[in-house]
Amino acid sequence: MGTGHDILQTIARRHNAEKYQETHWQGSFADYLDIVRNNPKVTRNAHQRLYDMIMSYGCERIPDTKEDLVHYRFFDDPDDDGRDAIFGLTRPLMELVNVFKSAAMGYGTERRVLLLHGPVGSSKSTIARLLKKGLERYSRTDEGAIYTFGWKEDDGSITWDPMHGEPLQLIPHEAREEVCRMLNEGRSPDDLHVEIRGDVCPLSRFMFRQRLEKYHGDWTRVLEDVVVKRFFLSEQDRVGIGTFQPKDEKNQDSTELTGDINYRKIAEYGSDSDPRAFNFDGEFNVANRGMIEFIEVLKLDVAFLYDLLGASQEKKIKPKKFPQTDIDTVIIGHTNEPEYRKLQSNEFMEALRDRTIKIDIPYVTTLDEEIRIYEKDYNPRRVRGKHIAPHTLEMAAMWAVLTRLEEPKHHGLTLLQKLKLYNGKSLPGFTQENVVQLRREAKREGMIGISPRYVQDKISNALVTNTDATSLNPFMVLKELEEGLKHHSLIASDEERERYRELIAVVKQEYTDIVKNEVQRAIAADEEALQRLCANYIDNVKAYTQRERVKNKFTGEDEEPDERLMRSIEERIGIPETRKDDFRREIMNYIGALALDGKKFDYRTNERLQKALEMKLFEDQKDTIKLTSLVSNVVDAETQEKIDIVKARLIRDYGYNEESATDVLHYVASIFARGDTREDGEK
Repeated sequence: MGTGHDILQTIARRHNAEKYQETHWQGSFADYLDIVRNNPKVTRNAHQRLYDMIMSYGCERIPDTKEDLVHYRFFDDPDDDGRDAIFGLTRPLMELVNVFKSAAMGYGTERRVLLLHGPVGSSKSTIARLLKKGLERYSRTDEGAIYTFGWKEDDGSITWDPMHGEPLQLIPHEAREEVCRMLNEGRSPDDLHVEIRGDVCPLSRFMFRQRLEKYHGDWTRVLEDVVVKRFFLSEQDRVGIGTFQPKDEKNQDSTELTGDINYRKIAEYGSDSDPRAFNFDGEFNVANRGMIEFIEVLKLDVAFLYDLLGASQEKKIKPKKFPQTDIDTVIIGHTNEPEYRKLQSNEFMEALRDRTIKIDIPYVTTLDEEIRIYEKDYNPRRVRGKHIAPHTLEMAAMWAVLTRLEEPKHHGLTLLQKLKLYNGKSLPGFTQENVVQLRREAKREGMIGISPRYVQDKISNALVTNTDATSLNPFMVLKELEEGLKHHSLIASDEERERYRELIAVVKQEYTDIVKNEVQRAIAADEEALQRLCANYIDNVKAYTQRERVKNKFTGEDEEPDERLMRSIEERIGIPETRKDDFRREIMNYIGALALDGKKFDYRTNERLQKALEMKLFEDQKDTIKLTSLVSNVVDAETQEKIDIVKARLIRDYGYNEESATDVLHYVASIFARGDTREDGEK
């Protein structure tokens, strides 16, 4: 183990002084013009930079969907190992990125407040946090480099622009066209062209005029007093990233957004309208060149809304005692359903509604994506000392998604079947077009129901309260979810609470069917027995379809095909008597096609046949294993040996541990002891 000195030496060796100098570059205004000439991207506005940052991570079209969906890898949070990854919101995130793209191209959306709207716990804050973190990291890359300026003072110090303004804003308006022409010379129409928008803040405007007077109107001499530096966006340092959360309405003050007078400096400079006696540290000032997040934006006092409207539509803010000041920032707010309904009903908010682009951020309605949300926090790396049994997170996720779905209007389609369709499972009579139509019909889906936050809280409770168990199983979590409904503050009515309880019963039944199937497959996982059963079945099917007889291996006599054997297998997968001939011909045609390609038939390549064989073998073997004897706790040595083999298969093939495998076997044994042997076809 190394000493503290060794640790510091290791870090020192990794420290790259040359890289530090490169990223903390300072130079003259003329040097900056050279940088702009070589790389005009350094002059991008806030929306362009944010869009380019997202696109720098790449994107991919999602195959096998009727809709033209694009997945943006940025929202997987690859830099933070997926800690803030967004799951299952492909459509809303596409809409969000399209707004950024439109704004980056200057089509008008850059003059709007972007409002993320959705129920509590639907990832609105996470999206904003991701964007802020992304901008911070991007500003530290060569591609995302950004520059600001300061003024040399007589004592050798530098007064930096408090709003981190773009250095090119120092060029007077009458010279901007010519400067841009020279900077853009030789660029193709498709290249990014340098544009100079807006003016510097009141303090830098004051400094410029002071020096312009000193140099008798020669602005090129003024620019020799300017120092340009590269800087990094940082929420913690309040540089380029602003965050505002409304407080009590009586204590709200618009100076929190636009800065305030520094009364201690008034005596030094003699006037409260001297910009040197003003703190340009409001959230809008801070957010210049980056983005600002408004938490619960619709709780803002009306006085704040005027600042918000000006900053979005006019790209200007109004600091106290100073003229309107240009600002370049992406404005993102988020709100929940009750607050948004207030906005819609408030006639005084028309101006805000007109300048707002609302993007719905619903709950996830795809089971696999909801499972991923919980796997992010509850996995072997995070949960130590306790095994999470198979299907535990799946059942919690299933219940959460069911609460968010609207009852299907399609006759004969259950809510659980709808969930499975949304999750990519195929059902007879339903196509991809049907699934798209189901989503369109359900206007409120994902905007109602239980939040992932509630489920995460209950999984955590289940982990810490079941201290004696080495594993966490679905029944522990479902118990916590159900008991918590009594005190859930966001459930509007007793009817809604009762509906959620009924859905827990639906999930328990689905879990029962799943583990019954797993135990059945574990019992029937005798490879040799399956091969023998399959060969026997195929021999009989071949004889049946070719109108031949089958040689009995024991007697050596030719016999009629064993119809009872064939039907006992086919009935397991719902092949009716009227369809048996077609099914048998399909099997033989399939085997023939493989033979033509020089391939050998394997029952595992036909999912339906494999399932039928496993279920048949299970029925033949379950009595020899005496699974129901587990309930009475009287198990002989021979039976115990067989049960241990089944348990080992559950651990090996399905991810159980010793305790959870034993629990599942006892549970399924109790079902068989009751005589509840419902088949899949009876669901």
